[in-house]
Amino acid sequence: MPAPFFNRRTLLASAAALPLAPLAARASAPMLGVDTPPHRRVKLGAFEVTTLLAGAAVRPEPQTIFGMNASAEDFAALSAEANIPTDQAQFFFTPTVVNTGSELVLFDTGLNAEGTGAALEAAGYSTDMIDLVVITHMHGDHIGGLMNGSAPTFGNARYATGRVEFDAWAGMENERFEANMRPVAEMTTMIEDGASAFSGHTAMAAFGHTPGHMVHLIESEGQSLLIAADFANHYVWSLERPDWEVKFDMDKAAAAATRRRLLDMMATDRLPFVGYHMPWPGIGYVERSGDSYRYAPMSYQLML
Repeated sequence: MPAPFFNRRTLLASAAALPLAPLAARASAPMLGVDTPPHRRVKLGAFEVTTLLAGAAVRPEPQTIFGMNASAEDFAALSAEANIPTDQAQFFFTPTVVNTGSELVLFDTGLNAEGTGAALEAAGYSTDMIDLVVITHMHGDHIGGLMNGSAPTFGNARYATGRVEFDAWAGMENERFEANMRPVAEMTTMIEDGASAFSGHTAMAAFGHTPGHMVHLIESEGQSLLIAADFANHYVWSLERPDWEVKFDMDKAAAAATRRRLLDMMATDRLPFVGYHMPWPGIGYVERSGDSYRYAPMSYQLML
């Protein structure tokens, strides 16, 4: 018996001939709001690198923060080209955990202990599992989670930070430094450019954003990644225009020179990086674009 022949006309006719069953009344699915996973884990040789979403915030009037020395027309044109608004910007706060197999290392601590602790827990860790906390610089959104009330958040950890950075903030009158960094000072190793705080780690001076801001190269089994902290605070306005001034850069000329140096290094070496304020999950690459640069988010390169 030959198989029946179906085409669009016969299928539609058959469907029209079928009786329609009454639909059961049901409630519409509720709106759940924007949702973002609180961690992302990738491989780097024998290491695991996990970025933590410890907080997020929307800020209005971004040209009061980025492109302060650019015209409103140039700022609007670059933003339109990147398909992002000029009336508000999305910020992310992204501490990073590196598991070497023998140590669990946390880079920066977020805005507060609650946010970072929750992100750690979602990633399968706890605050008492952290062996070493590395502070890239001492702006409040990087040291805010060091203390939980009057006690250190990471009760079993030792600490490391740049000597230049610590000395600079110790000489200022800064309430957040005194409340969060000063209490762990005696447990903190002060490191210099080129120092190593654990196997597979090299600290690198990247001054300008703050007096002693540092980035950190992580290497395992021939693979490398840069914990780049705040050398660049926005994936368009800082990467594509590295000379545009940023409100939070304490030495704007030095910060711009540091940006260009690191962007050139990452583009040349095709080096992935974690940017503390890059679009979540904060991991990407740098590509050359004319005499400037462009951000390329990671896809699956560090999953294989």
